[in-house]
Amino acid sequence: MIDIYKKSGSIESTVVGTVIALLATTIGALLSLASAWIASGILLSVTFITWALIQSELALWSTIIIYSLIPFGTLPFKFILTPTFLDITIATVYLVFFSQRLKSSRRPIVTTPAHTPIIIFILLSILSFILGSGNTVIGPNLLRKFVGYILNISMALIIVDQVHNRYILNRMIRIIILSGFAAAILGIGLYVAPTNLSELSLNYLSVFNYPSGNVLRYIEDNPANPLRAIGTSVDPNIFGGLLAIAGALLVPQTSANTPVFKHRFTSVLMLIVIITTLLLTYSRTAMSALLASIVFVAAIRNRKVLWILVAMILLILFLPLSQQYVSHFTDAIKGQDLATSMRLGEYKDALILISRYPAFGVGFGGTPDIDIYLGVSSAYLLLAEQVGLIGFSGFLIAITTVFVWGIKHKSDSLTNNCLSSQWLGIYGALVATTIIGVFDHYFVNLDFQSSQISFWVMIGLALSVTQISQELK
Repeated sequence: MIDIYKKSGSIESTVVGTVIALLATTIGALLSLASAWIASGILLSVTFITWALIQSELALWSTIIIYSLIPFGTLPFKFILTPTFLDITIATVYLVFFSQRLKSSRRPIVTTPAHTPIIIFILLSILSFILGSGNTVIGPNLLRKFVGYILNISMALIIVDQVHNRYILNRMIRIIILSGFAAAILGIGLYVAPTNLSELSLNYLSVFNYPSGNVLRYIEDNPANPLRAIGTSVDPNIFGGLLAIAGALLVPQTSANTPVFKHRFTSVLMLIVIITTLLLTYSRTAMSALLASIVFVAAIRNRKVLWILVAMILLILFLPLSQQYVSHFTDAIKGQDLATSMRLGEYKDALILISRYPAFGVGFGGTPDIDIYLGVSSAYLLLAEQVGLIGFSGFLIAITTVFVWGIKHKSDSLTNNCLSSQWLGIYGALVATTIIGVFDHYFVNLDFQSSQISFWVMIGLALSVTQISQELK
């Protein structure tokens, strides 16, 4: 890598040389002043970043693997702040991107019709954060989360630039599916293991600042009710959202002419495992979202996937294990369970907040009035609370642009055997996430960095697959 920069222009050489000198000085100081654990951690991080600079896809892959398998993990020590593993990988993605921009042989930046709406939404979010800064104390932790939120949104634009051909696109899809499959296997293992062993295993993650104690989750948080699968995602609904995305990507692969995996049986097996785990989360929203994504794929192109829909419905209706699930789902429709009652109350309170601060919202920290609160189990209502109706309109325009541009050029993708199943899976996953956003908030909540990044990665991939189809037609 250094030899490459020796041949580059003076700016690139100067920047890289300065970075190497600063890193060498910092590591030397840490070895002499800090503990061996801290120095080793920094050294490993530097090694990873250097490797990522050579293999540019590695940082993206690492981000996907981490948000799937250890989404809330942080470094086991405090270095000014306590960065999460995702903070490190996301920062590396940006470092790779900007280092590539310094090269004299760099490719032109790829843009799409959605770039401008996404950038406007980012600017409106920053404006709302500034205007709402008087509602709460802006501490380092809140500032870090908000900066991460902006970087997560911008990740969609980075993805478009980095995933610029179908080979990289296929590798990204495989990484997302395999990471989701690994998370599902882990979730099933923790579910079927004795509860004391599962809880002990999850408590070991406290070294990475995971919660400890009674971490297993039950329906309505009542141990008398069925256990809910959580994997390492802490929350069963977040886990369900992750599985719904991976499942949506897999659905068209089960009947694709040129699947991303060599054998279709591999895709079918992974989908069965993911759907089974999703059932065990008892996440009604995530399951409904996956069903909707299957209907989307069938309606657009591939009616063969309807067998998956039929199999899922039969599984839910007739398996003894699923009877509680059916009852849980029915209670939600009738509004008779505790979670649904709480949601309805939150929706009412959210509308009161939005009516008081309709333009730019109250920001991301707190509310100016003591009789209202910031937070609701709906991504769209939460966004409207935070950035107001103006910012929320910017978000809707950005997401609508992604869908409209993709649907407008879908024939370019669907007539290409190398892109057809990928397009269907990616946009099917987007359908799933938009439905999840109606009843859950984790894709836009500052406290759930992993869910944020997974959502915007899918936005980026949707733009990438359409852009690639335009270049290949």
